[in-house]
Amino acid sequence: MLEIGEELSPKKSFVWAVEWPGWCRSGRTVEVARELLVAVGPRYATVARTAGDKLPTVTIAELEVVESVTGGSGTEFGVPSAIVDDDRRPVSTAEAKRLAGLVAAAWTTFNLVASQAPAELRKGPRGGGRDTAKMIGHVVEADSAYADEIGIKHKPPQPGDVDAVAALRNSILEVLNNPSDGSPLAGRKWTPRYAARRIAWHAIDHAWEIEDRSEFKP
Repeated sequence: MLEIGEELSPKKSFVWAVEWPGWCRSGRTVEVARELLVAVGPRYATVARTAGDKLPTVTIAELEVVESVTGGSGTEFGVPSAIVDDDRRPVSTAEAKRLAGLVAAAWTTFNLVASQAPAELRKGPRGGGRDTAKMIGHVVEADSAYADEIGIKHKPPQPGDVDAVAALRNSILEVLNNPSDGSPLAGRKWTPRYAARRIAWHAIDHAWEIEDRSEFKP
């Protein structure tokens, strides 16, 4: 069985694997989101291997819903924005190391995909969509905002400044590597478990978008 959480709204729903930050998919219905979650299992397995972990193989019938919540405007916009009870569970030292490792693997995956992608990506049906450089900039900008959410005050790096980007992400990993009683970080809203799944989801989601809109396949 694979424990999953669900965030539901009339226009879009998210489904994520509780113990695997970044293994998350959305769909117009929760049923579609579940199907997509299982379908991308082999792709996420690459992320897990990068972190030195092994992903279980599951079917839709083996998904076990442990929490289902109503989403809001963020959900419909396309962001898994609900912080659920499961996200508030304590995090042991070993769990913290594992969660941080999977977040680091998500960034490694994004960097690999982006570095080998063409400069221009296939456009959507209406001609929209960021090209590779703008996608990289978007992910770095989001990481800077995520750092702020967990109490890290850090000058937003330029996307091309490799050392500055690495320093920002290492600061995030330092926070996630700490055991926790599950309380929000820095007296704000995000808990360690939610921060890990949100940050990893964003990097992986855009890595897969780049793959799907280019000829590159790892």
